Amino acid sequence: MRHLALVNLAACLMATPVMAAPQATDIPKPVADSGQSGRAPKAHYTPVEAASFAKQIERDLASRQARVALVFRAGKPRDHLPDNVPYTHGAFWIYGDIKGPDGKIYKGYSSYNLYQGDGVSAPLDQSYLAQDFPLDFISANQVDDVGVIIPSPEMQRRLLALIASPTYERLHVPSYSLVSNPFSSEHQNCTEFLLDVIASAAWETNDYTQIKADLGAHFKPTIIRANIFARTFGPMINPRLRLDDQPGRIETVTYESIRAFMSDNHLLQTAYVIPRQN
Repeated sequence: MRHLALVNLAACLMATPVMAAPQATDIPKPVADSGQSGRAPKAHYTPVEAASFAKQIERDLASRQARVALVFRAGKPRDHLPDNVPYTHGAFWIYGDIKGPDGKIYKGYSSYNLYQGDGVSAPLDQSYLAQDFPLDFISANQVDDVGVIIPSPEMQRRLLALIASPTYERLHVPSYSLVSNPFSSEHQNCTEFLLDVIASAAWETNDYTQIKADLGAHFKPTIIRANIFARTFGPMINPRLRLDDQPGRIETVTYESIRAFMSDNHLLQTAYVIPRQN
């Protein structure tokens, strides 16, 4: 029965349009990027290109029978990012029922994000949790690819249960930092939030202190070299750049370090990059 349901998932997305996101003729609404980038200064894609790429990713995930995936985008061109930070924002993409603009229920993917405040509706040094759709997510991408991590089937099951529970919101730390330390509970960014949720599901605990202690023993962070850090982020010193949780070298969470952590701990089905098709 479970296999049949997954086959139906793939067939649904491969054969029919997903109605969850706005249509290709709509102008994608701006989306805050909670990674090391801030809001994208201008659109990298036309509305049609963004809609096409979002659909491409959905079909790819459906073909792999993914009910939960982690998808990563870049909020800046690659030449404006450190070499070991290919993406600046990640979110959970979850397959399920979605209410379309016509009021009907469709099957498709939704994006579950931690977004930084924009300085207007929320302070720059605060974050919030939000659900939107693949088109919203892709419209803020500034490169022609995304990174994907598909958890193991058991981890997908655990993540679905956790994200639907009160634990998901309890793992959110509103105090935001561009380069939050994964071993500290002082601040959080989008990728650290993903890691915290993954760790909670993997170790089946909602004890945040214990999660941080276990990550200290099992997670290898990405190191941001000081000279590259200064070159990349120096001009944008603002409330989002908080280093009081970084006692020494700058340690943070990235696509690469999450992928390695999940692989090392047998939580991973596959990880790969999807280039945009013209």
